[in-house]
Amino acid sequence: MSPEKDSFTKQLQALSQRLGLKGDLGLLKLAVSHRSWCAEHIGQESNERLEFLGDSVLGLIVTEYIYLSFPSLAEGELAKLRSSVVDAATLAQIASSLDLGSALLLGKGENSSGGRQKVSILADAMEAVIGSIYLSEGFPTVRELVLNLLSPYIQAGAQGPGERDYKTRLQELSAHLFDASPKYDLQDKGPDHAKIFFAVVTIQDRQVGTGQGRSKKQAEQAAAKMAWQELISSNSA
Repeated sequence: MSPEKDSFTKQLQALSQRLGLKGDLGLLKLAVSHRSWCAEHIGQESNERLEFLGDSVLGLIVTEYIYLSFPSLAEGELAKLRSSVVDAATLAQIASSLDLGSALLLGKGENSSGGRQKVSILADAMEAVIGSIYLSEGFPTVRELVLNLLSPYIQAGAQGPGERDYKTRLQELSAHLFDASPKYDLQDKGPDHAKIFFAVVTIQDRQVGTGQGRSKKQAEQAAAKMAWQELISSNSA
């Protein structure tokens, strides 16, 4: 076995252990196989089909859980709660907590451009992992895993003020945890008709989130969401 393959096998085994899996690593390998890697290795299947499956499995698990757990919420409120949890930012945050990025199979270009930290790649791979666990371990096992990972976000989302006002959520959470207010630093790039804004949010001089958007508000909300989710995750124990 080449050093490169040996390193990947160890990363995959470590990921399997972090997920608490005991079965064959074949499906898990497929789940971390990005299309950029498959383009360089002809004949290898990408994780896109597993991602498709995992998206549906994830949606069912979260929908069932919030339906049973919050009987007072109307259909519209349930939909808002689900969409605030089952999104790319949340899935990428969970993938990062599992160090999923270290086990990804990426093409050379994607790897060199920071693909292991990209929200879209991490979120898609997380859905593919969920799909692989559903196939290899069964629904009860994948349900338990998903709820262990997502329930802190669901509980916090159900209690948070406003469906997506993460600046308000972060303000209240920061006051509760640190007795301090978040501060936002904004920069922009591009011509006036196509500016992209970048926001960094800090609490007590510590960077806790970043975000970008087509407006200052979008960028700040994205940064606040990342920070809020990180604080919720780290203080949920």
